[in-house]
Amino acid sequence: MEVILLQDVPDLGEKGHLATVSSGYARNYLLPRRLAEVATPGVIVEFRRREEERKAREARLAVQAEDITATLNRTVLTLTARAGEGERLFGSVTAADIAQAIKDARGYSIDKRKVLLDEPIKELGTFIVDVEVADGFVASVKIIVVPE
Repeated sequence: MEVILLQDVPDLGEKGHLATVSSGYARNYLLPRRLAEVATPGVIVEFRRREEERKAREARLAVQAEDITATLNRTVLTLTARAGEGERLFGSVTAADIAQAIKDARGYSIDKRKVLLDEPIKELGTFIVDVEVADGFVASVKIIVVPE
């Protein structure tokens, strides 16, 4: 019996794949747990249509992520912060501050967890910070921290 997997099933396949299984396995395990559905001709056509839409959406998002990455690679952000002696900041520049500065400068909403900053910036100077735009797309943004 052929089934289309609705979820990842160990030792059988990933979500969306067409799998051939025994009718007892499908009837007693996969179908009651809603892990799969029977692959009728109509379901297969619908599955292929959804798969084409998903691939087109992923391609569109990849092009968009590539454009955003190229723009952010050319971006130089100047952030002001209160500083004391020895060029040490009173506070720090965090990933949230950098994400907000990107939104203000370029209009791109970046999640603060996607700003790959090991620890907050605590001194004046120039820093290169990596920002994950999407899976596989990482941009390097130049950050200049100056005193107020």
